Amino acid sequence: MNVEGLIAAARDQGASDLHLEPGLPAAVRIRGTLRTTGEPLPAKSLLDSARDLIGAEQWQRFLDRRSFDFSKTIVGVRCRINIFQTARGVAMAIRLLASFQATIEKLNLHPDLKRFVAHTNGLILISGSTGSGKSSTLAALIQEINLSEARHILTIESPIEYTFRPRQAYIRQREVGRDTPSFEQALLDALREDPDVLMVGEMREPETMRLTLNAAETGHLVLATVHSATCAEALQRVVSAFPADIQSGVRAQLADCLVAVICQRLRFRPDLKIRVPECEILVSTMAVKNFIRIGDFYKLISQMETGAEHGMWSFARYQTWLENKKAWHFVDPHEKPDSDVTDLSAAPGPIAAPSPGQITRAGSPPAGRTPPPVPSGTPVRHDKPIEIEPVEG
Repeated sequence: MNVEGLIAAARDQGASDLHLEPGLPAAVRIRGTLRTTGEPLPAKSLLDSARDLIGAEQWQRFLDRRSFDFSKTIVGVRCRINIFQTARGVAMAIRLLASFQATIEKLNLHPDLKRFVAHTNGLILISGSTGSGKSSTLAALIQEINLSEARHILTIESPIEYTFRPRQAYIRQREVGRDTPSFEQALLDALREDPDVLMVGEMREPETMRLTLNAAETGHLVLATVHSATCAEALQRVVSAFPADIQSGVRAQLADCLVAVICQRLRFRPDLKIRVPECEILVSTMAVKNFIRIGDFYKLISQMETGAEHGMWSFARYQTWLENKKAWHFVDPHEKPDSDVTDLSAAPGPIAAPSPGQITRAGSPPAGRTPPPVPSGTPVRHDKPIEIEPVEG
């Protein structure tokens, strides 16, 4: 079975991830549990599939780095794909994304989350471990703005996971490595592009964090994700990414611009046969700001326990709300996405000298507005290719 067939089969089983490795059966992750299926995959077949997915123009980039990240719609499924070299040959890790346009209701999240995006400036952090649904929640918050307000939304992602169809909002999506060389450059550019809302797909490097905080301080609403298991850990991780001598200034900056922190994890509900998000929510109050400024992050836990009147939630209280929840949204894996845009991953990887006709974007601009011409760049170098021999077994 080819990659398209394996993705279709994984979708039909309700899998969130698909792993392909030469000489081993395909593995799918269903409700958090990994299981193998089928016969061992031949190395040459995976190598040929990787070449087709990456494309001839970007194959040299994969050969240089031995890994390649991109997103693509395959057999109607939006996928985030990492192709990488292993001891057995060329392998793939594929995340199957939701086909529907994420909203707070469709993700079975608490409706209180909608009030955070009503802010016109500040920072909203979404945290959680890998595979906890951070990207989906981020997309749902962006969609809430898109459905209700005429704001200019700019997203910076690596890669683009959800494509948005502009409704009330004017949305631009940029992919790191293709539309911009780095998160840092995209954030610097963003301050000159008149956004009302800025979405940063992931904060990893200190420079990305610094520029994200600056954007939140300069009158923009910024939404970003960070890997952590609790709200307090998320804030502590941002601060600890900086040198010790400037951490006090970072804490003050974070306290001033923070709107809320949402930490989530997924739990399988046997009675519903779906995974639902459990959240811990920290809202920026005067007491919370004070604890952040002085670095007493451990005191934020008690604030969430006692801060129900401010819209805060501990994991325990949120679980109680889930137990009493009556209306649930069940995802149809064959549901068509709410998007009429061209697949933004049609040509993954960096582009060198784009012409206006080569660039696609999420949705069409409002009537009467014409996108500016795209400047020419420098052609990409293509050195002598390195051949990768498939290894059987």
